[in-house]
Amino acid sequence: MTSIQWSDGAPIYRQLKERVIAMMLDGELKPGDALPSVRQVAAEYQLNPITVSRAYQELADEALVEKRRGLGMFVTEEASKKLLGNERERFLTEEWPLVLERIQRLGLSMEDLLNPIARNGGTA
Repeated sequence: MTSIQWSDGAPIYRQLKERVIAMMLDGELKPGDALPSVRQVAAEYQLNPITVSRAYQELADEALVEKRRGLGMFVTEEASKKLLGNERERFLTEEWPLVLERIQRLGLSMEDLLNPIARNGGTA
């Protein structure tokens, strides 16, 4: 895993879970890949192992990772497809309406949105 900056806005286990999900969506963790061990993550980020276990358990509850006895946690085959579907749905229901409202408020046309060259005075 890469460097993580923890924020005070959400529980650390949730932030860790979101980081693992981002790694799956970005292709850093692929189906069949092993997640770092609970002990390894806890030591690397100076976290309580229970915090790491909780994040991993939520990923398992959502069928994004699976436990393999004696081997650890592994990304499931359907994780990417499931995450992409969930993220698309969340974007369309939560984020897009706000973006659309702002586009309308600013009076932007489709040409404004799709043609950055015209918007930048003829330079890309």
